[in-house]
Amino acid sequence: MEKITKENLHFDSPSSIFVTDVDCPETFPPHWHSAAEFTVALVDGCKYKVNNTLYELSSGDVLLVWPQQIHETVKIPHCGVIFIQFPSLILDNNLDLVSISRFLYAHHHLSAKDYPELTGFIKTKIDEIKKIHNSTDVLSETRCKLCIYDILLKISEHVISERSKDSNIEKISGSGRLYIRSACNYIIENSSDKLTQEDVAKHIGLSTFYFSKLFNQYMNTSFAAYLANIRVKTATTLLLDDNLSITECAFMAGFQSTTSFNRVFHEITGYSPREYRKLYR
Repeated sequence: MEKITKENLHFDSPSSIFVTDVDCPETFPPHWHSAAEFTVALVDGCKYKVNNTLYELSSGDVLLVWPQQIHETVKIPHCGVIFIQFPSLILDNNLDLVSISRFLYAHHHLSAKDYPELTGFIKTKIDEIKKIHNSTDVLSETRCKLCIYDILLKISEHVISERSKDSNIEKISGSGRLYIRSACNYIIENSSDKLTQEDVAKHIGLSTFYFSKLFNQYMNTSFAAYLANIRVKTATTLLLDDNLSITECAFMAGFQSTTSFNRVFHEITGYSPREYRKLYR
C-alpha cells in the first residue's frame, strides 16, 4: 500500500491564506493536510487524484480539495495552475458551512465548460487574493478572508442547487438542524468547561447515542473534534496575551493537560503554541 503522508503547511501567519501560480511541483505524492486547497487550471491536461479518484482538468476548471482529504498531483504542465490554501478554521467557525459540509466535501471538480460563471468567479477571486497578497494593505488578511467567503458562498449555493432534488438536502432545514445549531451554540459557550457529549445531549433533550449519530451526520465530524477546534480557536486568542503562560492558556481554553493541548493545537494549526505566540510577537 502506498504511504500517505501529512503535509505540514506553514502560512505567513496561522490564520492567513496562501496563494501561488509559480514553482508548483509538476508531480506530488499522495498526502493530506488540515487546510483546504482550491486549484484553477490555467492550461489543459492538469491531472490530480482526490480520494483515489482521477480528475483531468481543462483550462478554467476548478479542483476542490477539502481539509484532511488525501490528494495527489499526478501531472501538471509548468506554470499550469494557480491555487489557494486556507486554514480549516475558516470553515469550522461558520455553522452554516459546517452544517452542509458533508455535501460540500463530496464536490471536487467544477468544469468551466459546464459552469463557466462559477469557475470564472472563483478564478477572479483568487486573482484578487493574489493582488491583495502583493499589496502593502494593512487589512490584507481580512480582505483575503472576505474573498474566501465569497468563493465558499458561491460554491455552497451551487451545491445546494445541484442537490435540490435530493431528499437528503431537506434534512439540512429540518428539526435535526435546529438540534445541532442549539448544540453548537452550547458547545461554544461552554467549551472552556469540562464538557462531555452527555452534557450537550442532555441540554438539547436527546439521548447521547442519538445526539452522537446526529452530530456526525450533520457536522461531518465528531463531537470531540469539533470541541477541540473551538478550544484551539480560544487558545489562539489567549496566546496573544504575554501575561499568560502557555499552561494557563491551555487550561483556560478547556484542555485538561498541556500534553493534549500541544498535540491538538499542532494538529489543527500546524504550529506549536510557542511557535504561534512567536509569530504574533
